[in-house]
Parts: sequence; C-alpha cells; structure tokens
Amino acid sequence: MLGTLRPFDAPALSVVHVLLAAGITTHVLLHKRDIGAAIGWIGLAWLSPFLGSVLYLIFGINRVKRRATRLRDRRPTRGAAAAADAPAGRDDHLAPLERAGFRITRRPAESGNTIALLSNGDEAYPRMLAAIDAARASVALSSYIFRADAAGSGFIDALIRARGRGVEVRVLIDGIGGGYFVSPAYRRLRHGGVRVARFLHSPLPWRMPVLNLRTHKKILVVDGRIGFTGGLNIGGENLLRDQPPHPVRDTHFAVEGPAVAQLVEAFAEDWLFIADEQLGGEAWFPPLDARGEGVARAVVSGPDEDLEKIEFMILEAAACARRSIKVMTPYFLPDDRLVTALALASMRGVEVDVIVPERGNHLIVDWAARAHIAPLLAAGCRIWSNPPPFDHSKIMTVDGIWCLIGSANWDMRSFRLNFELTMEVYHSDLVRRVEALMAAKRHRRITAAELNRRPLPFRLRDSAARLMLPYL
Repeated sequence: MLGTLRPFDAPALSVVHVLLAAGITTHVLLHKRDIGAAIGWIGLAWLSPFLGSVLYLIFGINRVKRRATRLRDRRPTRGAAAAADAPAGRDDHLAPLERAGFRITRRPAESGNTIALLSNGDEAYPRMLAAIDAARASVALSSYIFRADAAGSGFIDALIRARGRGVEVRVLIDGIGGGYFVSPAYRRLRHGGVRVARFLHSPLPWRMPVLNLRTHKKILVVDGRIGFTGGLNIGGENLLRDQPPHPVRDTHFAVEGPAVAQLVEAFAEDWLFIADEQLGGEAWFPPLDARGEGVARAVVSGPDEDLEKIEFMILEAAACARRSIKVMTPYFLPDDRLVTALALASMRGVEVDVIVPERGNHLIVDWAARAHIAPLLAAGCRIWSNPPPFDHSKIMTVDGIWCLIGSANWDMRSFRLNFELTMEVYHSDLVRRVEALMAAKRHRRITAAELNRRPLPFRLRDSAARLMLPYL
C-alpha cells in the first residue's frame, strides 16, 4: 500500500512556491519601509523556496504593532489629554527641539522637576529600596535584567513587604534579559504574592515569534510621585564596592515633579500590553506639585506605534546644536542617518565628543564599532575610550543646556527593535553634572591613523562584523 503513495510532483510544488513568494512580496511591498530589509525579505522568499516564506511569516511580520493598535483606545489618557495643548515654547535656539519633541512624542515638556544623578548601584539601589519601603499606594517596576542575587534579593524582599502592607505592586521583567528558561526573580515575586509578568515570553518557542523584541526600559515609580530611570539593571555586578568579578558601572537618575506621571504612563502602557490590566486612579496618577526647575519629557520608542521616536529626538537635537554634542554609550553602532547628523554638526563647528568603552562586554560589537566610525573621525568628531570597568551609561548632552538620559544605546537594536525609555531634560545644572561625569571618563582619543595601522586581518574582521549591524 505504501508503494501507491505519490509525493507532490515538481510542477505542483513550484506553483505553491510561486504563490507563497508572491504573497510575501505583496505584504513586504505594502508594509516594509526599510528598502534593504524589503529587498532582503523578497529575495529570501523567492530564492529559498518555502523556508524563506516560513521565516518571514515567523519573524518578518510586526505582530507587536498590530496588538498595540488594538489596545490604543485603552491606553492611559492623562498624557494624551495634556498633550492636546500646544507647548509653552522656548525662546532660544533649542526652541525647534522642544517643538519637535512635542510633535514626536505627543507629550508636553513638563516644568517643575528635580532630577538627581546617581552613580552605579552603590548610590542608586539604597535610594530605590528606601522609596519602595516607604511606599503607601503603588510601586511600578520594569527592568530588563532582574537577578535574584545579593542585589536583586533586596528588591524582591522589599517588593514583597510592600505587597504585604497593601501597596499595589506591579513588576515587569523582560522575557529574555530576566532569564528565558528560568527566572528566579519572577518565581520568588510570584510566590510572594506580587503581580509580576514577563515581557513577550512563552516557554514554548513556537509561541514566541517575537524573540528579538525586548523591553529594555528601566523604570521604578513609587506612589506615582518619585521615579527612577536610566541605564541601571538590577544585579550584583552593579555594586562596585562589593568588587564583583565582572563589574558594571552605570548612571541612574531620581526624578520628582510633574514629569513622573509620564514615567507611570510608559509603564502602564507596557503593563496593559502584557498583562491586559489598565492602571489608573490616584494610586498611580496622584496630583503632582513642582519640585524643582528642570523641564522634562519622557520619550519612548519600540516596534509598536513608537518606532524610531528616540532616534528622531537625537537627530533633531544634533541639528539644533550650536556649540557641543557629547555622547556616552556602551554600544556605538548608529545607522547612517545618525552618523551623517553628527558628521555635519562637526563640519559646521560643533564640538562632537563620543565616549565608548575601551573594552566592551560583547566582542563582536567592539569589532564592528571600530569599522563604523571612520566617517566621524574624518569629519572631525572626537571618539574617546573609557577604561575598564565596563560602563553601561547612556547619556547625551547638547550645548550645556539639554540632556537625554535613559535606557537606549546608540545602536539599531535600541532604536528599532527594543522597547526603550529616555527622558529629555532642559536644566543647565543637571547637564553640568552629567558633562563632568563624562569628562572624567575620557581616557584616550581614538584616531583614524591608529585604526588604519592595524593589520589587514583585523581590519577585515572588523569590517565583516560591521555587516551584522542590523542584528547586533
């Protein structure tokens, strides 16, 4: 009987392949804006029968955006209502940046904020834990990495204690950064009665078609009144005074004032997206009085409805700069638009300084970055190395007036794939403190001559690594 079974003949398979490839091509042409990505997917669909179409169906369709669109009407409305009014406006050369920020984010620039700079977990963790222990109404925490080690256990215990006092606690941990197969922090929080969720996670790989899309945000807001954000994850590597085997330096910020509500909004949108629960009321959005002189606005981006917003803010800031642009980032692999913006700023006389780790924690990224900075060096930008230990800070300043702080690295993953949160702040005192921190990290200037003197095999290796730019 088996001998009577006949496989599909070649002409039938060819017809199926053509129909699938044609369908994929139609979808790509209608939905893919990036020309390189569009050409790549179309080529894969036609030149790799069946496999190319299956890969596109799994990885090429932005289901995150489709789900976000369905949830649009249930998002928190405080910021949307506030954004209905036109921004007050600045009267200096950064006025176009403020106007663009409003158009990009649909959030107002809130005045009356105080923002404190916190170095490493040594300064930030005690402040964050004290805030959680003082919570009376609500705690919202989102972190890419949340370890259950000596550092993370303190947070786990504090969150469970808060829940025991009747505080509304919500915790969001990334499905990859928090541990894909096992997440001890998630397990301990859940057993302690805390409402905790893992971002875009499933134990079944075939139910996780968005493996590449992560929440990289670092948010802690207590009682809707005091917020923390920046680059700091939760883990023992950030406690430098404990001398961990692989120390990580970082910069975090404590925020008080009206802009804190925008941090809550950003968390609430993610919580609705993942847990299908809407957060509202005074426990999460209390009235907020002015606490300082800083003007601040949250800028979120991600592959849903906020695509490229942080990158757009950086491009506008570079275009408005007159005197200086200073950047500090652990990973420096910007796309051609950002490279051109920095190069043009340098050409018109703006001092452009970029500080990167002397040795990063991802070797391929280091290789690719060396092959990526030639146009900046040629334009007169200054690239500085920051000696170990590895520094995870993500900061940008313009003209001693404006800074961008938060979770976004200067790479295509942060700008296009990750869910990120930054805050733009207009406050000269804070910018001076940030720039002093950056100046202390500048160790050795990297030159084009130095890169060109490297042996040919090293230059070929670095250039080959650069081809992986969209995936690093």
